[in-house]
Amino acid sequence: MVPPTPLSPARLERFARHIVLPEIGGAGQATLAGKHVALIGLGGIGSPALQYLAAAGIGTLTLVDDDVVDISNLQRQTIFAARDIGHGKAVSARRWLANFDDAITVEISDQRIAASNVAGMIDGADLVLDGTDNFATRLAVSDACVAAQIPLVSAAVGRFQGQVGAFAGHMPEHSCYRCFVGDAFDAEDCDTCAEDGMLGAMAGWTASFGAMHAIRVLLDGVSAFGDPQWGMVHLMDGLKPAMRSFKIAKDSACRGCGVSIA
Repeated sequence: MVPPTPLSPARLERFARHIVLPEIGGAGQATLAGKHVALIGLGGIGSPALQYLAAAGIGTLTLVDDDVVDISNLQRQTIFAARDIGHGKAVSARRWLANFDDAITVEISDQRIAASNVAGMIDGADLVLDGTDNFATRLAVSDACVAAQIPLVSAAVGRFQGQVGAFAGHMPEHSCYRCFVGDAFDAEDCDTCAEDGMLGAMAGWTASFGAMHAIRVLLDGVSAFGDPQWGMVHLMDGLKPAMRSFKIAKDSACRGCGVSIA
């Protein structure tokens, strides 16, 4: 393992509230500074998740979204403002990030994700956080993560419900996202928040939980907070409110990570 790069005095001060936590500490914070996260989708999940990943001191972020900002996004996509309407989300997110912390290295892509190009978008990442809103994209991202041996944190939200799970399907004993949802959703034909609605704060709860889970994965083996909980899906209910969790077993016949493709 490459030793973490020492933090400058300014960075030590910025992340002091993390460093004093015994579960993270200086070693954990320095590790986060050396990590690269690819954030797929900059909408209701990606916007708040970006804020907390950046605030946590992740050193390199790749931001992927082909959409433009619409006025209806502002109810839940917290990095955008009225001046961003009509502008690309990836470019607008990079502008927000530059204003927030110009020490973070940022790469962007405004290409639409497909099975043919997703590998290049996540190349070099230590972790992928997927907050996209359709199953075809999610499955393409999952398959690419398995092929590239990159851990995936998947987060989704709709109406008053959210779900977050961490997957490591490239490991023989762990499931991937396709093990969870199966093959029936490869077509882009699912409900959208425009049709069903979404409580903005529910997107924030799910996104912040996803960002926290990403930090857990990145700190695995480094600090006491590192606990990936591979294959565990956490369901959040904003109406009760409540949360429950369950484990996804590896499917040996899975097209993404099954033993037949190993």
